[in-house]
Amino acid sequence: MTAARRLLPWPRAGGRVERNRQDGANGMSDIGITQHISRQYNAELEDVRNRVLAMGGLVEQQIADAVRALAERDEALARQVVSNDYKVNAMEVAIDEECNRILARRQPAASDLRLVVAVIKTITDLERIGDEAERVARMAAHFGRDSGMHLDDIQVEHLGNRVHAMLHQALDAFARMDAELALEAWRLDTKVDHEYEAIIRQLITFMMQDPRAIPRVLDVMWSARALERIGDRARNICEYVIYLVKGKDVRHTSLEQMEREAAQDGDRVPPVRS
Repeated sequence: MTAARRLLPWPRAGGRVERNRQDGANGMSDIGITQHISRQYNAELEDVRNRVLAMGGLVEQQIADAVRALAERDEALARQVVSNDYKVNAMEVAIDEECNRILARRQPAASDLRLVVAVIKTITDLERIGDEAERVARMAAHFGRDSGMHLDDIQVEHLGNRVHAMLHQALDAFARMDAELALEAWRLDTKVDHEYEAIIRQLITFMMQDPRAIPRVLDVMWSARALERIGDRARNICEYVIYLVKGKDVRHTSLEQMEREAAQDGDRVPPVRS
């Protein structure tokens, strides 16, 4: 696992992580994590949280590169995304092991326990988002060798940019421990779903007009499906943030109920304001 830990600083999430360090410069309580007698315990919790944000930065870059490779038929960039997926996997394993050590050694309770649980759940979704980005990249590599279809009239790139922005906002909500911001990001998934449905209708029309294009259209369809799933995973992260901040499990609930829970104080962690 030593090699996996060397990968942790690689993602381009320095800005977000650095802002978090500045936000927490006056103490762990400033970033919504309980102050403890043990400074080492404080450092472990802050470190695991920053690792999640670093992993999120790498996943964001994977999405951006995969979407660009698909839109520009850049086979080399697509292959780079595929080859970088192991970094995401290694970071998930390293963070998960660190969380297990915290659970075993510190036996966290209340907000600390919620933080560790939220981290474990979040890195699982981030790893799966990385898998979806890899899937888009593999489709892009295939497209790079096939000049028989153009994506100019299909809004796949726009869908990719939308889910990228949604994930970025979800990770910012996690960084700030801000339930309201998480709820705003959660609402974006409805637009993602509508855009995905419009793309599918357009692709079905293409297949009806030219049955010979069906294999290529299916590749685009699977890419759009992967992007839609990224939106679903980003929505999950928003729900984990609300659970972390409010102490309420809002999975499988309606938007109205989620809004009520987010508005209540409950066992809340104060958000970080820049």
